[in-house]
Order: sequence, then structure tokens, then C-alpha cells
Amino acid sequence: MLKPVRGVDRGAYENFASMCVLDYPEYEIVFAVGEADDPIIPTIQALQRDFPDTQIRLIVGVEQLGACRKTNNLCRLAKEARYELLVMNDSDVRVEKDYLRVVTAPFRDAKVGVVTAFFRGITDSGLASELDAMGIPTEGAPNTILAEFLGTLDYAFGWTMAIPKQRLAEIGGFEALVNHHSDDFMLGNEISRKGYRVEVMRKPVWMVFPKQTIEEFLRHELRWMVQLRNIRPDGYLALFFTFGLAWSLLVAALGPCWKIALAYAALYLSLRLSLAWEVGVRLIEDPTVRRKPWLVILRDALNLCLYIASFFSNTMAWRGFRYRVQGAFLIPLQTEAHPSGSTQKD
Repeated sequence: MLKPVRGVDRGAYENFASMCVLDYPEYEIVFAVGEADDPIIPTIQALQRDFPDTQIRLIVGVEQLGACRKTNNLCRLAKEARYELLVMNDSDVRVEKDYLRVVTAPFRDAKVGVVTAFFRGITDSGLASELDAMGIPTEGAPNTILAEFLGTLDYAFGWTMAIPKQRLAEIGGFEALVNHHSDDFMLGNEISRKGYRVEVMRKPVWMVFPKQTIEEFLRHELRWMVQLRNIRPDGYLALFFTFGLAWSLLVAALGPCWKIALAYAALYLSLRLSLAWEVGVRLIEDPTVRRKPWLVILRDALNLCLYIASFFSNTMAWRGFRYRVQGAFLIPLQTEAHPSGSTQKD
């Protein structure tokens, strides 16, 4: 397991500790941090003391090969890894004991090139955190299920990306991705171009969401939309047709009578909430969607605003650094000297 880390996320020790007690015969966890004074280092050292039977290594100081610092770390980690199968996950991910058995199972099929995952959210019960947690269970997962059904799934998610070293070498290693802003998307996309499948593991991981303000949540979502618009501009334009709330508002504004507008709004609410419940609750078993399914409507409204705003920006902030986004590439705008004690979710 490869862990590129910077700064201290909420529940970092518990997240990492969940990976030290896995039901798997032999594995190692390799961490990489860029700076010798990164505040996450004592947490990793505590893991090494507390779990002496687990192979845990720490690499401090990573050569900067390109603009994306996370992918720079992954370049070094992939070289250091002892085993053939590489499993990457973000520092805000928490897993269950069967994680490695579940993530490795699809590789029995030689046509599988990358395995990824959905997530269930652990929140602080704040509104921003809960809105953030609704994203994949009610939006990303349904889209991915449809893409997998149609045989067009060509991306992965950063909370789990598993790939054999041989497949990684076929796309030029992580070195080929160091100037890209969406390493998870690009990894799946490049593997798919080689004729291999991207597959979703049958059990979601847990994602621990930070305590955040609405402003922080909106900045994070806007960054994601700017990235998506630059990677797939044509598809991003067509995304508007999937915004049921937008069409409901258009019907209300332009429809011939209020009864038609009301019927259209009722249909939107019925279909949207049914989809959120079917995927978010029944399939993924996400606790936030189960408790507060109505939040999906609020998130839809915010998504519509962010979608419009994304056409007016090509800059983003990521882990304390600012970049300009140009297509799939990152162009650094400034440097930031030191990782903070806590980090915003990627």
C-alpha cells in the first residue's frame, strides 16, 4: 500500500491504523512525505511503534519531477514498493479488515488493469461535511455504475487505486502523470486506452470528512468541476442535460401553466430521491444518505451554481498550493512553504 501524505487529516492515526491489521497474508505500507518537518511524521512513527508486526516504512524527501506533488510522491513509492501489486489510497480513507482481499480479487481476471472503489462517509455532523459526503453515493456512484454497465468506465477514484506494476509500466509509470491534475482519472483513462478494464471493488471504503465551512466545501467542489471541465470539455457541456433541478426551474419559468411545472418538479424529486436511496443507501449503505436524503436536493442546487461558476475560472488551490489548470495539466502559480497541521480534503 502506497501512502503519499502531507499534513494531518482528521482521524489520521485511526485511518492509518485500520490498514495495519488487515486479514491478508503479506503486505507492506510505505508512506512518503515531501518535507522533513511535516507534522504527519510523528503519527507515522507512532504507527511503527504500535504495530511492530506490520511492515511500515517512511520515506522523507521526494524529488520533484513535475507539478503535482502527490504524483511525485507516488513515483518514489512505486520504485520503493517490494511487491508486484500496488494499492494507493488517500490519507482520509479508513478500511475494514478484508480490504486487501476485496481489492485484489478482481485481478484474477487478466483483463482487469485497475481496481477502484466507492466510499461511505464518516462526518462530523456539520452541514458542509454532510453535503460533501453525499457526492459519491448519490452522484458519482450512479454515473460510474452506468459507465461500467455500458463498458465505458475509463477512470478511477483516488480513495482506492490498485494496479499491478507491469500495467503501470505500460503507461510510462507515474512519471508520465506528474504534470496532470487528476492522477486518478488519468490512471484509469490510460489503462483503459491500453485495452484493460477498470473495475469497482464490491465493498466501499470509509472516507473521513474534515470539519469544514460551507465556503471550504464550495471551493473544493469548484476545484473538482474546473478539473473535470478541462479534462472532458465536450462531456462537461453535456452534463447540463443531467441536472434535473435546472430543467424543473426552466419548466417553471417557461411552462404554459403551474400544473405542468408542479408535475415536472414532483417527477424530478421522485426520481432523484429514489436514485439516491437505491444507490446511496441500499447499495453503498452510506449513513449520511440514510439519515438525511433531502440533502441531495440542496446539493443539486449548489452543484448547478458551481457548474455555472466553473466556466469563469481556471485556477485552483490544492493542499496549500495554487495552480492554473490547462487541459489535463497543472501549471504552478505559487509555492507554499509548509504543510499546515490539518489539511483540507482532496
